[in-house]
Amino acid sequence: MNRRFFLTSTASAIVAGSAARAAEGDFEVTHSAAEWREMLGEKAFYVMREEGTERAFTSPLNDIKAEGAYHCRGCDQPLYASDTKFESGTGWPSFWAPMDAAVGTKPDPGFWGTRTEVHCDRCGSHMGHVFDDGPQPTGKRYCMNGVAMVFRPAGSGEAVVG
Repeated sequence: MNRRFFLTSTASAIVAGSAARAAEGDFEVTHSAAEWREMLGEKAFYVMREEGTERAFTSPLNDIKAEGAYHCRGCDQPLYASDTKFESGTGWPSFWAPMDAAVGTKPDPGFWGTRTEVHCDRCGSHMGHVFDDGPQPTGKRYCMNGVAMVFRPAGSGEAVVG
């Protein structure tokens, strides 16, 4: 076995495993892959169902300072209150805590170690990752893909799709 074959095989196994993990779980909201793809569009499908990552600094949700809540784009479950959002400088919407019983986590092994993946606990959609370098009171940084969320302002107002 040469090095090129080993690296190609390893990368393929990781991609296949990632796609399989997105389909795992027993969630309240479920759809076929074709239904998710049609409902979400290619970019959101890639992030939410194939555990991809959007490019940094591309989400309109980064600049929102209004009061409201960030919801899962896949099932509309409220995930993060606006008063937990902070500017992390990473290029992705970041929060120091999710709403109660809104997200789940699981290990996300990769080339550079294992991170903690965050998903919507209602539909299983991949949202991003959580890190231990956030502000108090939790010390956590929930670094989310904006394309996986919708911002709904408090009271009346137009929703913003990430």
